Amino acid sequence: MNYVSVENIAKGFGERILFKNISFGINEGQKIGFVAKNGTGKTSLLDIIAGDDEPDEGQVVYRKNLKVAFLPQEPDLDPLLTIEETIFASDNEVLQVINAYEKALQNPDDAEEYQKAFEKMDAINAWDFETQYKQILFKLKLDDLGKKVRDLSGGQKKRLALANILLSKPNLLYLDEPTNHLDLEMIEWLEEYFAKENFTLFMVTHDRYFLENVCNEIVELENGKLYSYKGNYAYYLANKEARIANEQIATDKAKQLYKKELDWMRRQPKARTTKSKSRIDDFYEIKERAHKRRNDHEVQLEINMERMGSKILELHKISKKFENLILLDKFDYVFKKGERIGIIGKNGTGKSTFLNMITGAITPDHGKIIIGDTIKFGYYTQSGITIKEGQKVIDVIREFGDYIPLKKGRQISAQQLLERFLFDRKKQYDFVEKLSGGERKRLYLCTVLIQNPNFLILDEPTNDLDIVTLNVLENFLLDFPGCLLVVSHDRYFMDKIVDHLFVFQGKGIIQDFPGNYSDYRIYNDSKTPEIKGVESVASKEKNTWKKDNKTSLSYNEQKEFSKIERDLKKLELQKKEIEKLFLEGSLEGDKITEESQKLEKILEKIEENEMRWLELSEKLEG
Repeated sequence: MNYVSVENIAKGFGERILFKNISFGINEGQKIGFVAKNGTGKTSLLDIIAGDDEPDEGQVVYRKNLKVAFLPQEPDLDPLLTIEETIFASDNEVLQVINAYEKALQNPDDAEEYQKAFEKMDAINAWDFETQYKQILFKLKLDDLGKKVRDLSGGQKKRLALANILLSKPNLLYLDEPTNHLDLEMIEWLEEYFAKENFTLFMVTHDRYFLENVCNEIVELENGKLYSYKGNYAYYLANKEARIANEQIATDKAKQLYKKELDWMRRQPKARTTKSKSRIDDFYEIKERAHKRRNDHEVQLEINMERMGSKILELHKISKKFENLILLDKFDYVFKKGERIGIIGKNGTGKSTFLNMITGAITPDHGKIIIGDTIKFGYYTQSGITIKEGQKVIDVIREFGDYIPLKKGRQISAQQLLERFLFDRKKQYDFVEKLSGGERKRLYLCTVLIQNPNFLILDEPTNDLDIVTLNVLENFLLDFPGCLLVVSHDRYFMDKIVDHLFVFQGKGIIQDFPGNYSDYRIYNDSKTPEIKGVESVASKEKNTWKKDNKTSLSYNEQKEFSKIERDLKKLELQKKEIEKLFLEGSLEGDKITEESQKLEKILEKIEENEMRWLELSEKLEG
């Protein structure tokens, strides 16, 4: 079933044409990953098909009554609402019923209101959805439901927006960099969630494992044209390579034909027949094909790195805590030449604090940090580049000099350096504020690397970078001879460039693991639940809505346990209603007998439920 038809759309800004005559469709069940270089129209195309922008030409046609949701990079949320109010502000009918039920629970004296809310929950079977909504909020670390949106961090707002659209249950979901601001555990949960839920997806993401594990089609925008690959990321890579090879063969053939036709053009008589005019038109088409070239520049920088001495960086029993939150506890490590260490862990476990202590921005509470005399840090932070009003791209680089020294006494100009970082001559004279988020990150990365560091520290360097730039960065880092310390939730990136991990586990515990991220996952998954200290992955997925990891109840027993608690509340309210009638003294004759029998049955049910509740509780505590 076709959901969306994109018909011959075009978009440009002034003389700059991003794309033209773009057509494709989105069908039910497709999970499409959209790939393109930063600055080539990726976000513009996404905004157009999501309805947030208009194309210069063409149209986007939607199926009637289609429910669509869009997760932008910067969500627009009401700052005055709480997390819970934001969730319940949705137009989802089930959420409205759950909201009414939650409010009824807070007002136990209004038995009639509770009864109505309870019956509605039963009527649309909202109990499972209530469990699911709590599970999603728990997984995305949005536990403080009363917290105002205005008090949330940028990452928390993005996660709240993600939770909101997942719970709205749309037919079609547009996602712009959904894994940004998620830690590794959240990303892997989201992958599994999309695998089992029947969403139709169209997403922009630089997370290549996410593309691999979630998508069944990759669509690439390159040089204003659209290419579709009916498979996951690995399929895309293999088939793109074949396409490029075929294009090169076609270009070579066109060049040969161009030489032949050029000779004919030079020799042809002035009197032109209809046939010759047609051949002349063909000649210009052949000329265009023959002169087609790819702009796949790669960064090739042999930066004149400062030579390292024998002492690199030593951490001696460093500790750090903020109030009662322990981030590091007597951590020891001595860095060696050429080490490539990745840092992983949940948000809030102290990863960025650790980097800031190494670079001197934060002082440890206890312990000593010793930095070698020859060490020159290059620190790429999450804050990114500071934009100066009216500054052009070329000016940013020239602040470090007109020429950059390379190995063997060679040098390159600031302009040449920018070209190697995929900024062509025209782009170099753009104002920095006009750059896309990914282009700014690329420029900032350039300013860090050109200062000739021998110890690179990168805090989430892959956020907002396109896949082409990521490949360029990876190739540079693979050849980087100095030390490398990197925080990233990009598993593909980590697997490729690091061979050693610091795993931040919280409460000051840091595990020193010899291997990359995939090695760590294999190792961690192979451990028994007793060694891990938590329940198995399978049971954890079913139990995440209950925060008590000690539970030994099966999934069905947990559902029964939850239902008993709800039933007991309902029975207690019914009991109070009848007791109230007796206290008022308004009952007479047969009505007294009838209500007495009702009360007796209610008391029997309460006793029966309480016995089963105690039985399951003992099992739960055991």
